[in-house]
Amino acid sequence: MVRRPLGNHHHGPDTLLVTSDTRQTELVTAETENLREMIERARFVLFDFDGPICRLFAGHLAENVAKDLVEWLEHQGMRGLLTEEEQVHPDPMVVLYAVHRRHPHSDLVSELEERLTQQELKAVPSAWPTPYADPLIRTWSAVGARLAIATNNSARTVSGYLESRGLTDCFARNLYGRTQDLNQLKPHPHCLNRALNAMGAAPSAALMIGDAPSDHEAAQRAGVPFLGYARNAYKEKLLRAAGAETVVTSLEPVLRVLRGQG
Repeated sequence: MVRRPLGNHHHGPDTLLVTSDTRQTELVTAETENLREMIERARFVLFDFDGPICRLFAGHLAENVAKDLVEWLEHQGMRGLLTEEEQVHPDPMVVLYAVHRRHPHSDLVSELEERLTQQELKAVPSAWPTPYADPLIRTWSAVGARLAIATNNSARTVSGYLESRGLTDCFARNLYGRTQDLNQLKPHPHCLNRALNAMGAAPSAALMIGDAPSDHEAAQRAGVPFLGYARNAYKEKLLRAAGAETVVTSLEPVLRVLRGQG
């Protein structure tokens, strides 16, 4: 597009462009201030795991895990429990939820959940650390914040990953993951409430960092301020649509604020 000189055309398209740019700058400035306030206020920080801390299935693809669960169900003669869409869905949690809806609290669900946990544990060695996550965790712990993980993944998976990165001590065993009762997975606030209770934390003194609308809803229901992390534009769009007001596309600005550089 060719931009005309502004001149005296106060009502031309360039005036609108300037106004739009100014508004965008104001929005970014306001969000930066919100981020700083959130971080400075937080005494307790709850992290979702798969996303803000690492990409668990970066090397051990989630779609292959989902396929494994479907094949296992087929060997049990139970593939018919899934719709055609569920049988080819790339998210293993969709398979687990589907079976749970049709056979809640059954041995079948328990066995399927354990199989998913084993697949998650296999994924740990090839998981990709989220950029800046390790130094962010260490810095936040060093300045005195209490840290916990509230996730729909297995706590055993989280523990294995943290140990591999030398981060276990930063969380002091405050790892709250998937339980046998799948009704308590996020967006239910169960794992957040467990973390808050264990640390003796008031919700208003905490901060939840998550990358999914279910994290945002769980934080809202627990009364905990929420910071969205989006590794791409699609994730950001989903978080914004869910009502997340403060979203970062990198953890670097969070680390900068903590270090007094932001």
